Amino acid sequence: MQGRKEYSENLIINFRLSSHVPRHNFYWRLKETLDLSFLYQGTKELYGRTGHQSIDPVVFFKFMIISHLENITSDQKLVEHCSMRLDLLYFLGYNLDDPLPWHSTLSRTRKLYPEKLFEALFDQVFKLCVANNMVSGRRVAIDSAPVKANASMETLLEKQPGRPGPQLLQPGENQHEPVVFEPKVNTRPAAPVITASEHQLKRLAKHQQNLKRTPTALGASNDKAQLLSNKTHYSPTDPDARISVKPGKARKLLSANKSVQHSDTKKTQAV
Repeated sequence: MQGRKEYSENLIINFRLSSHVPRHNFYWRLKETLDLSFLYQGTKELYGRTGHQSIDPVVFFKFMIISHLENITSDQKLVEHCSMRLDLLYFLGYNLDDPLPWHSTLSRTRKLYPEKLFEALFDQVFKLCVANNMVSGRRVAIDSAPVKANASMETLLEKQPGRPGPQLLQPGENQHEPVVFEPKVNTRPAAPVITASEHQLKRLAKHQQNLKRTPTALGASNDKAQLLSNKTHYSPTDPDARISVKPGKARKLLSANKSVQHSDTKKTQAV
């Protein structure tokens, strides 16, 4: 006989949230390990002594941790997501019948807290990772941010073959010839000319001829089609710019990325 579940809303009287979250759950273990009580002292000067109580600073930063771990960028979706997860409610310290903060409260609190407070949270979490042997001093992480260059792809020039510079005179060689000094003329500096190895330029020209003979890409046989490379082309207006190529996107010029290196060894020594 086919069964059918009939749902009726009942008032739950005896319910312990911790007993319904398994101990191997990630957020259960994170709640037992992560101590954020230092945030109370760090945010004390940001609040007055009168008025309505604000959101708990520890709860706010737990929301921020969840948003990062769950890859949720909307505060409204974050609150809705947490209301439907028992493990997240237990991590936040809320019971089933406790109303969660409004999403606008999270947005206003984020603007209230200074950047140094978020950095202090990062340092504290990093100290806990070091104390639990989760961080070693053998890795270096490199981060960078692409910035669009103030130059056009249409102005790219081909690098010139490198030529040897002027040779110095050896002792006793052409010493009796008069030295002529030409007057200096104040002229406007020309655009810098960047050189490349001659074999790279020849290989580029040969490769481009092969593409035009047997085109493998759409538009490769066009007379104006060019094979651009950072090894053989440069921008005269911004010599530090580099050609960026991403799958499915058009090529564009980016300024030289300022990479920031984070060394675990230095962090470990500073802790």
